[in-house]
Amino acid sequence: MFKKGQNVQQEFGNQVMKIIDFEPDLIENVITQWEDEQGTIVTGKFMESQLLPADN
Repeated sequence: MFKKGQNVQQEFGNQVMKIIDFEPDLIENVITQWEDEQGTIVTGKFMESQLLPADN
């Protein structure tokens, strides 16, 4: 089970994302946020099964 503030990444990705919230009623219930190469803050939604804890 993940928690807010935890760093995660996709199984086959290298982008480290921070969990900012959850939407329990949705299948893609984990809301993440990260900064892209241009410094833009990006928000994404994922299923828990798509994510792994980041190694940091």
